Amino acid sequence: MRGLGTLINTGLVIAGSGLGVAVGHRIPERMRTTLLQVIGLVTIALGVSDAIDTHNMVFPLVGMALGALLGEALRIEDRLEGLGARLQRRFDRGSTGSENLFVKGFVTASALYCIGPLTVLGAIEDASGETPQLYIIKALLDGFVSIMFAATYGIGVAFSALSVFVVQGSLTLGGAGLDSLLDDRMRVELFAAGGLAVIGIGLNLLGVTKIRLANLLPGLLLTPVLVAIFAV
Repeated sequence: MRGLGTLINTGLVIAGSGLGVAVGHRIPERMRTTLLQVIGLVTIALGVSDAIDTHNMVFPLVGMALGALLGEALRIEDRLEGLGARLQRRFDRGSTGSENLFVKGFVTASALYCIGPLTVLGAIEDASGETPQLYIIKALLDGFVSIMFAATYGIGVAFSALSVFVVQGSLTLGGAGLDSLLDDRMRVELFAAGGLAVIGIGLNLLGVTKIRLANLLPGLLLTPVLVAIFAV
């Protein structure tokens, strides 16, 4: 069944978030903070492993730089935060003073779940109608992280399932065409660019800085285009 992996991933994000909201208050804050830091460290390690596989760092560097400029011009992060704020007002009205946490949970989880090699490779596999092993693995990881995120940020994390459904569903619909468009070199540099974005997610989780991650998303599209034009 095409799209099964996306449905599983979406469902486990919702389930994990619900569990985190239900039992998260029983986890001491210091433990939640430490677990979130561990997730941040692992996220950075995953990003580095992808980024260093590049054949030429110029491609992900230029692609992400141009993408960041385009993302800032389009105000993608602001629009995503605005969507999170509207969802909070619509579905979480009773939580006074929680808007910042709701939006942060929604944006952070959306970025983490939708950026990375598994998102692209899983879509190609999911589109084939075969058992979506990659998305099942990703779903289990996302579900576990959702428990920790929801324990810290609240119900806003659950709404990142919308991002997962839209992004992965769209990629799955175009999975066969996407596979034919990307050669091996383009995949390598795309994943390296994604690795840089994943490192940014880890740094944000650790509170080291505040990178406007959503504004980097155009770089994931531009990097393989640059490879197609300039790679020899």
